[in-house]
Amino acid sequence: MSLPRDNQYPAATEALQLLRTGELDVVGRLAVASNATLYCDVRAPETGTVAAHCVYKPVAGERPLWDFPQGSLAGREVAAYAVSEALGWRVVPPTVYRSGPYGPGMCQWWIDGDPEVDLVELSRDTQSPGLRRMAVFDAVINNADRKIGHLLPVPCGHLYGCDHGLSFAVPDKLRTVLWQWQGAQLPPDVLDDLRRLEAQLRDSGSPLARCLAEYLSPAERRATLHRVMTLRIQGVHPSPQPDWPSIPWPPV
Repeated sequence: MSLPRDNQYPAATEALQLLRTGELDVVGRLAVASNATLYCDVRAPETGTVAAHCVYKPVAGERPLWDFPQGSLAGREVAAYAVSEALGWRVVPPTVYRSGPYGPGMCQWWIDGDPEVDLVELSRDTQSPGLRRMAVFDAVINNADRKIGHLLPVPCGHLYGCDHGLSFAVPDKLRTVLWQWQGAQLPPDVLDDLRRLEAQLRDSGSPLARCLAEYLSPAERRATLHRVMTLRIQGVHPSPQPDWPSIPWPPV
């Protein structure tokens, strides 16, 4: 399977199918991650040849946290992908929940970031529509860990993001390096997308609602809907909360 240069992965349905059914061969571990994060080859079930690469995060390797239920981070990554797809923004690479060499966990398509892009400079950009959508996406999922290194620009100009396990908490935990639009009006096209997202969240039979029901608690799903409604009604980017750290540490 050859990967298109512009999107970094084939059609989403094809990528998801490969992630779900391909054999995972662990190549190494990303040592900078606080939880077990394994880089794997994905072998096509039909041929046994390496068809892709992925990040595999087994639930067994999740470090206990005081503010997130034990063993829930992998599912939150899948929920973040579902929200990204429902918005139509494709800011999260294809992500599935499956069994692997070390038990069940999250499996996400590997994205090779553009080495020519200065991530620190990118994180401060105020003109990038993709980066601005990423900031809104983080507000929707209540991302508590948007570091500079979690930004994955690709040569075609599209921007992906990774590491969304610390998301969807009920209390406001937004912690990000992308505060340059705080208080600014949301673009009209973003507001239109939020309206469509709200409708999907309200429809219990929608693919998005069914996915979130599998991985998030009822209170977390209600909080997600409330955040989307607040963004749509107020029409502005959120600002940091005075009683919660607004920037992750380390920021990179």
